[in-house]
Amino acid sequence: MASRSAAAHAGSRKVIYAAILGNLLIAATKFIAALFTGSSAMLSEGVHSLVDTGNGGLLLYGLRRAAKPADTSHPLGHGRELYFWSFVVALLVFAVGAGVSFYEGLMHILEPEPVENPLINYVVLGFAMLFEGTSWYIALKEFRQAKGDLGYVEAVRESKDPSVFTVLFEDTAALLGLIVAFIGISAAQLLNMPELDGVASVAISIILAATAIFLARETKGLLMGEAALPEVEQQILDIANRDPAVQTANGVLTVHMGPRQIVAGLSVEFEDHMPAPEIEACVQRIETALRTANPDIVTLFVKPQTTGTWESRRKIIEAG
Repeated sequence: MASRSAAAHAGSRKVIYAAILGNLLIAATKFIAALFTGSSAMLSEGVHSLVDTGNGGLLLYGLRRAAKPADTSHPLGHGRELYFWSFVVALLVFAVGAGVSFYEGLMHILEPEPVENPLINYVVLGFAMLFEGTSWYIALKEFRQAKGDLGYVEAVRESKDPSVFTVLFEDTAALLGLIVAFIGISAAQLLNMPELDGVASVAISIILAATAIFLARETKGLLMGEAALPEVEQQILDIANRDPAVQTANGVLTVHMGPRQIVAGLSVEFEDHMPAPEIEACVQRIETALRTANPDIVTLFVKPQTTGTWESRRKIIEAG
């Protein structure tokens, strides 16, 4: 389990590094093309790639901050730093990427200018698709490995690590944007309607806005605090129930502080008339067994509680 967590961290960084390198190269080529051709769609795509480059840096920063150990100011660790910076990334895609693309497209529709040297745009779009496609394939490969048998949408909703799926969705939006830019530039040239270049830019802004809203929604849930997967909660209950001093493990409440940082609260009914030292020894055994089975469980709180008391508490939680 520990090696899987380390591999997941390495995989996340590999995906982000690939995205940063690809987006940096793409942004440079797009801006050069926009300078020489005056294409609105190409300028929007350049801004989009530049934003994606900065977003990759923010995700790396979030990963580094999230890895900091717990301290007196943050006794449960810094894992949610990644969730915060992933949410910031979603906001930047919406505010900067979509906003600038929409504005640039609208201005080009109102004041259309013919695209000069269109061949440059096509060459740049070809290189951009190559770079972006490579980054997208690396992110997709990593995401497929992480999702297992789950569907793509279900895997995103259950994922506790936003770094990989954020890059994947950004790259997907970028590829769609490149296709739209190609259609817009081609249509503007063939039909002699430069306004269509601006329309393509507006369409790109809509793609970016939709992507940003989806990413913000998913990362907001993580930032608020999502429970661990059902199989993880069942694993905690099974380990607790195997201890001879436990009469019943009533239930467990969990929350992800980070992709691989779970805090759990366990309700346990111990065997009757057990002295305090034996209860303490039992709790220690459960903690040791859990950390061995699943190193992602970084903090465990055990509450002695009857089954009836837990059931009343559980009903209140479910009703809320």
